[in-house]
Amino acid sequence: MKRFAIIGLGRFGKKLAIALAMSGAEVIAIDKNRDEIELIRDQVSLAVRLDSTDEEALKAQGVDKVDVAIIGIGQEGFESAILTVVNLRQMGVKKILARAESLVAGEVFSKVGATDVIYPEIESAQRWAYKLIAPQIGEKMDFAPGYSLARVKAPASFDGKTVMDLQLRQKYKVNLVAIKRDEHSKKKKANGAGIINVPMPTTVVYENDILMVAGSDADLAKLPQE
Repeated sequence: MKRFAIIGLGRFGKKLAIALAMSGAEVIAIDKNRDEIELIRDQVSLAVRLDSTDEEALKAQGVDKVDVAIIGIGQEGFESAILTVVNLRQMGVKKILARAESLVAGEVFSKVGATDVIYPEIESAQRWAYKLIAPQIGEKMDFAPGYSLARVKAPASFDGKTVMDLQLRQKYKVNLVAIKRDEHSKKKKANGAGIINVPMPTTVVYENDILMVAGSDADLAKLPQE
């Protein structure tokens, strides 16, 4: 079981701590505010009120033994967040994530020892911008900067065409990885295959099938909506 320390229980830290705990992880939740600790105490493995700039206090709660530490302290506690990253680094915590509200703050965290930086506000805005620009793209999993594996509902213009006819790689520079048949399209096709893991050139695509496609975010956004 992975062990996590969440330091700073604002909206971001609290939601992350609860989500990790619900997934079965061991979570140590830390904040200087007694009220925040009381609110989350029954939902995590351990909830402790302490000053995260105190290295000995962190060690006393076993934070030096966690697999991942996430600092969710807000901008008003920026200096404390920096000192916390330094403490965690000195304690030997291998994976340290710090929440930053700006790219400059993220650069500072990286320089003092954070292994990853989380930009909730920036990333949320980017996700919404992409949703507005490319509403045909469903769930998206990033596997490299600017590249994703995405779920796309086959539009009406794809109905009844083969993979070869669609020429997704040639026209849109994306690769078709798998197809999940829509219930109606399963009735159209005699064998009614629910999942096609390796689509062949002769595989027929029907409207509303779910296509798993991989490519750059810019190219995925160019896939047709209708």
